[in-house]
Amino acid sequence: MAESAPLPAGTAAFPEGVPCWIDVQLADVAAGRRFYGELFGWTFEEGHHPDEPGAPARGAVRAHHHGEPVAALVPKRDGRMPTVWTVYFATPDVTVLADRIEAEGGRLITAPTPVGDFGTRALAADPEGAVFGLWQAGAHPGFGRRYEPGTFCWAELYARDMATVDQFYGTVFLDALFGPDASPDFGRAPVSDVFPSEMPPHFLVHFGVEDCEAVIGTVNRLGGRVQAAPFDTSYGRVAVVTDNQGASFAVLQRS
Repeated sequence: MAESAPLPAGTAAFPEGVPCWIDVQLADVAAGRRFYGELFGWTFEEGHHPDEPGAPARGAVRAHHHGEPVAALVPKRDGRMPTVWTVYFATPDVTVLADRIEAEGGRLITAPTPVGDFGTRALAADPEGAVFGLWQAGAHPGFGRRYEPGTFCWAELYARDMATVDQFYGTVFLDALFGPDASPDFGRAPVSDVFPSEMPPHFLVHFGVEDCEAVIGTVNRLGGRVQAAPFDTSYGRVAVVTDNQGASFAVLQRS
């Protein structure tokens, strides 16, 4: 994929079914700022609204890369919540998409909720339980930059039943995956390809990097750890790591 120029503020730049935002739930946002700030060169601004993807809780911060928004770090409201990255998919009508998800065997975790003038959000799970977000943009369209080092560049769904998830996402996100102008931003693979077989199905957010091996060294130095050493895929060289609080993500060096 080509690198992207900054997107104009307020632009509805993301067709339905395209990843448009990511956030991570953390116990210690300050520690997350130090980790990701050094790893990817991010800078941060305080959140603006208690439920905005990009600033979903008091104490949340929005990460910027070259001055454009790329992700959010969110304090966990409950210590029992998982420490995890979540990918949000764009939609022009979150209520209609939520209904379609349920009709195809998925479920809603949180109902569509307006977030001031920023947009409307929801959380859903596919038939195997992999969690993802939905975002109907208002003033906050989503990524200001993507497909370049230090920004979102891919989401891989690790699943158990390939036929089930292919049917689900192929129906729910038909145009984004198979439409005439489709350039999919996510793929899928069996859980056992990278993770232990008991790992629940989940989306794994990938960040672009220039040198996979060099980034692993930085991850270790910052208190993270390597879950899967670099391996080659059809979309580039990948390593799976965790941050210094246990949130898993991947780094991707494009071929």
